[in-house]
Amino acid sequence: GYGKTPLMEHIGLGVGKGTILTLIGPNGAGKSTLLNVLTQRIFPDGGSVTVDGEPIEGSDRALSKLYLMSEKLYYPENMKVKDAFKWSRVFYPEFDWEFAWNLAGAFQLNTGAKVSKPASGYSSIFKIVVALSTNAPYVLLDEPVLGLDANHRDLFYKTLLARYAERPFTAVISTHLIEEISHLIEDVVILHHGQV
Repeated sequence: GYGKTPLMEHIGLGVGKGTILTLIGPNGAGKSTLLNVLTQRIFPDGGSVTVDGEPIEGSDRALSKLYLMSEKLYYPENMKVKDAFKWSRVFYPEFDWEFAWNLAGAFQLNTGAKVSKPASGYSSIFKIVVALSTNAPYVLLDEPVLGLDANHRDLFYKTLLARYAERPFTAVISTHLIEEISHLIEDVVILHHGQV
């Protein structure tokens, strides 16, 4: 927690392999905090996170199985998209270069432009392309369609399902757009005031 107010207490959550789990709840419910704790971007005061039975704390191997697409851009703002693809492959050796280029084309993402190009939805598109190309066993997507128009949101959902069918992985999607994502949902976790 921050200060003396705990953001989340006594969260017990298991995510099965090869499922699409949707994390829903109002703003401030703790969705982003939970995803950041799972990927060690925030360190909890207690408790533990395990990946395939291995504690994540201090384990690069366990951590490398997780990819978190979040609102924050974790690439240098001046980096070009094509260079970000190259660096992603360094950290995620299973990164699918051909798939990334094809998906960038489908989304009309300019691979020669900077990752932080100030256009509506551009950053979200870049982050979606990287997330779906890493081939990480666990892909965590925090409000992935923010800033996307209806066509791009639809393309994301279709691509996610096609990728999932072709090469099963575990997807955790944090969103408040429940109706829009209902056709994807296999499992649901509802967060409210930091409680499941």
